[in-house]
Amino acid sequence: MALSLIVLIVPIALLLIFYRVVLDGDKPLTVDPAPSIQQASKEFTVLAPAGLDQDWHVTAATFKHEKAGATLRIGYVDPDGDPVQLVESTTPADTLLPAEVGKDGKRTGTYRTDAGAWLVYSGRPGEVALVSTEANRTILIVGKSEQANLEKLAASLK
Repeated sequence: MALSLIVLIVPIALLLIFYRVVLDGDKPLTVDPAPSIQQASKEFTVLAPAGLDQDWHVTAATFKHEKAGATLRIGYVDPDGDPVQLVESTTPADTLLPAEVGKDGKRTGTYRTDAGAWLVYSGRPGEVALVSTEANRTILIVGKSEQANLEKLAASLK
């Protein structure tokens, strides 16, 4: 019986090693955010990340017209493997913040970049959010990541 199990386990182990080592099976799937950014740029000025390391992977990008406004969402996996979402929207901040950060979200501080100031919020359990509000656009970066990674994404927006 042990011999039968070994005959099954060895090929399975070899396939897993091949998948992980040769095919980069643990690497997140990436998508091109350009079409969604292009659609959004017809509605409002879009800030796109520039100069992020190759360790940042875009995993999703969508643009939608909603009742309250137009919203661009770009999902990332940061260098630590944590999910991060960039949201740019014409939806008023009073509506967008509770929906994205949660009703219990509280302001905990500020973060400054060359482009301006960001408000730091604690969100749902384990989440941190950076928020920048302008006259007709709200930019939000939220994720279950270290605040330093969120700040790096915020500083890369051009």
